[in-house]
Amino acid sequence: MLKVLLYDGGMKLAGKSGVGRAMEHQARALQNAGIPYTHDPGEDYNIVQLNTVFPDSLWMGLKARMQGKKVVYYGHSTMEDFRNSFTGSNLAAGLFKRWIKRCYESGDVIITPTPYSARLLNTYGLKKPVVALSNGIDLAAYQRSEEGAKRFRDAYCLASSRKVVLGVGHYIERKGILDFVEMAKRYPQYDFIWFGSTPSALIPAKIRKAVRTQLPNLQFPGFVSKEELMDAYSGSDLFFFPTLEETEGIVMLEAMAMETPVLTRYIPVYEGWLEHGRTVYKGRGQEDFARLLPDILEGRLPRLTEEAYRLVQENSITKIGNALAGIYDSLLAEDKAESKNLQLL
Repeated sequence: MLKVLLYDGGMKLAGKSGVGRAMEHQARALQNAGIPYTHDPGEDYNIVQLNTVFPDSLWMGLKARMQGKKVVYYGHSTMEDFRNSFTGSNLAAGLFKRWIKRCYESGDVIITPTPYSARLLNTYGLKKPVVALSNGIDLAAYQRSEEGAKRFRDAYCLASSRKVVLGVGHYIERKGILDFVEMAKRYPQYDFIWFGSTPSALIPAKIRKAVRTQLPNLQFPGFVSKEELMDAYSGSDLFFFPTLEETEGIVMLEAMAMETPVLTRYIPVYEGWLEHGRTVYKGRGQEDFARLLPDILEGRLPRLTEEAYRLVQENSITKIGNALAGIYDSLLAEDKAESKNLQLL
C-alpha cells in the first residue's frame, strides 16, 4: 500500500521560506488525493519526498534507497536563484550547484516547479528524470476577506483612503527589494509594506541599509503567519514582486488566488505563462515600474485579477495531488517490473 514520508528535516531553517510553504501545499495535495502520508521516519512508508538540500535530507534519501524505498526530490533551488541572495552567495554559487546536483541525483525522480526551472536543471547534467510540476495553491483557503483587509490595515495603521503596495520575500537583492524601496521613495502618496525576514548575518550590507530606510510610507515588519499574510493580500491594492530570478514564486500564486493585482518583472520563468497586460503587469526595471505602478493603482490600466485567477486555477491543489499520484504510481510500477524481471532470471 502506498504511503509517503514527507520528510521535514531542516524546517527550522526553511520553514519561513517558500520551501516551507511548498511542503504545506504538498501535504494538502496528498490529503485531497487521498494519499496516506506521514512526517515520522519511524513509520512504515514506501516513498520519501525531500524538499531541502541540507545534509540530513541527502542522508535520508540515501538511507531510504538502501532500504529499497523510492525517493522523490523536489528541486526548489538552482544556482541561478542562489546568486544575489545571501552574503557570499555569488562566490559560493559554483559549489552550491555541485552540492544540489549531488542531492537531486540521490532521488529516483526530481520534481521542480516550472518548465523554466526544469530546463535549468537539465543543463546541469543530471542523470535522473526531471518533471515540471507547480507547487500548487489551495484555492479554497486563499480567498479575499473584507474582515481580513480591515485587520491588516488596522494592525499597521494604514488609512482606508491610502493605496497600499505589498511586497513579500527574504531580505535579499534577488527579490527586488532595492526597487521596492526606490518606488516607496518616488511615491510618498502610497504606502509600501514588505513582509519577510532573513537572519541578519546573511543579509548583504546594501540590503540591510535598504531595510533600514526611514520613510513615513515604508514598513518592514518582518515575518508574519500565513493568516496574517492572507489579510495583507486582502487589504492591499497591488502586489509588487520585482524579483530578478525565481523557480516559480509561491507568493505570486497566492496573490493571484487572492485576486490582488500583480506587478512583476520580465524574467524567464514567467515567459509563456504570465502575459503582460492579460494576467499581470510586467516591467524591465525601475522606469517601467515607476510608470506602471501609479497607473495600476489609480485605475488607468485594466484590472486583470479575473483572468489571473482563471490561470492560477490550473495550479490548484487538487490537480497537483492527482499529478503526484501519477508520479508515485510510475515509481512503484518500476519496482514491480524490476521484481518480476528478477523472478524470471
